[in-house]
Amino acid sequence: MSADFFDHLRAIVGASRVLIEAPDTAPYCTDWRGRYTGSARCVVLPGTTEEVAAVVRTCAATGIAIVPQGGNTGLCGGATPLGGEVLIALTRMNRIRGIDADNNSITVEAGCTLHAVQEAAKAVDRLFPLSLAAEGSATIGGNLATNAGGVQVLRYGNARELTLGLEVVLADGRIWNGLRALRKDNTGYDLKHLFIGAEGTLGLITAATLKLFPRPRVHATAWVAVPDPAAAVSLLGRLRDAAGDNVTAFEIVGRPALELVLRHIPNARDPLAGKPAWQVLIELSGSSDMRDDLSATLEQALQHAAADGVVDDAALAASEAQTAALWALRENVSEAQKIEGVSIKHDIAVPVSRIAEFITRADAALQGAFAEVRIVCFGHIGDGNLHYNQSKSDAQSNSEFIAQTGAVNRLVHDLVHELGGSISAEHGLGQLKREEVLRYKSGTEMDMMRAVKQALDPHGLMNPGKLL
Repeated sequence: MSADFFDHLRAIVGASRVLIEAPDTAPYCTDWRGRYTGSARCVVLPGTTEEVAAVVRTCAATGIAIVPQGGNTGLCGGATPLGGEVLIALTRMNRIRGIDADNNSITVEAGCTLHAVQEAAKAVDRLFPLSLAAEGSATIGGNLATNAGGVQVLRYGNARELTLGLEVVLADGRIWNGLRALRKDNTGYDLKHLFIGAEGTLGLITAATLKLFPRPRVHATAWVAVPDPAAAVSLLGRLRDAAGDNVTAFEIVGRPALELVLRHIPNARDPLAGKPAWQVLIELSGSSDMRDDLSATLEQALQHAAADGVVDDAALAASEAQTAALWALRENVSEAQKIEGVSIKHDIAVPVSRIAEFITRADAALQGAFAEVRIVCFGHIGDGNLHYNQSKSDAQSNSEFIAQTGAVNRLVHDLVHELGGSISAEHGLGQLKREEVLRYKSGTEMDMMRAVKQALDPHGLMNPGKLL
């Protein structure tokens, strides 16, 4: 690569913000799980949308591909370069551009962490409800690129449903300003949805206008043992009948998942005796005048469910500290798995009504095919999204098992497809599932996706080798 190219980039963003040497680019070139490692021609750190556009134009003029990256917390290799691309890291673009409390909206740059957006909303007594374990480092741009879900989709929806407008740098360097803070705009195609969930393959999201909500004042939280996943689904229905949209989270955690947290996360403690095989973490939330009502509703629903054999035991949080401790058990499952070692991960979704069937049949198929397989199952049962992961306990056996990833995926994904589900619920396809998805999407569907890609990125420069 000629020095002129790097000089052009330095002229746009400043010499110190074009990283070329391997020790400087290395942290950007490996994904969070350590599964994918690539190399970048350079890493560029722009500070404004105009700088992003100028960098993209420079790359487009020379036919050099681009990989956009936010907090680099993805799980499918979607933000990891394959080799030779210019990696555009957006972490410097972290400004809150504006908040309109009356309109319940906030406009932020793509490099803002999810936590920073939550705090900005809180400062004006509002809630931005997207919430996930990596929120301290995951950025809004990445959240939107993967259509992130998290623990409150049950009530508020995923990233797509929380987005009012976008600002995007297109593959030729043009800027599309679609930062409209409207709930209703019926003037043609809703273009923002092309870029949400597209993993940077159609354009580079630089800013977003997001929905805010009234901030809940009170919460009622419980960690509940249930006999099996079917009972968990039944309990969810009972709670929604009793509390409606005040049910803001309903998370399932299988025993192996909890055991990893208890083993690897300091100060983690089992809330219940007897080591139940299945637990759910429940949260109800509402306005300040509902404090007693929420707690009473949750407690009464659990008592009735226990009388009917749907609940075995329960621990209700009596303080904010206890609530935080219960949530830490759920939120640290992924971190505990990472510490434990490599596993085969599945981020799947099936209709809520078929969750129990999926777990029963998938468990049986895997245990029949692979002796002593450890199945770590947890996730957002309220919206049908399970993280369904497999490994073996000792390193040698696990290494041999990981080598059979294709066979494991086939068992799991074929069943997901049979049950009307999706092989990627909230993590995206990235490098991990770009070939796998071809087995489950129709040729017509893939042709439509390729046609959109061709229209917006005809030269294939935007995040090549991902998703498609």
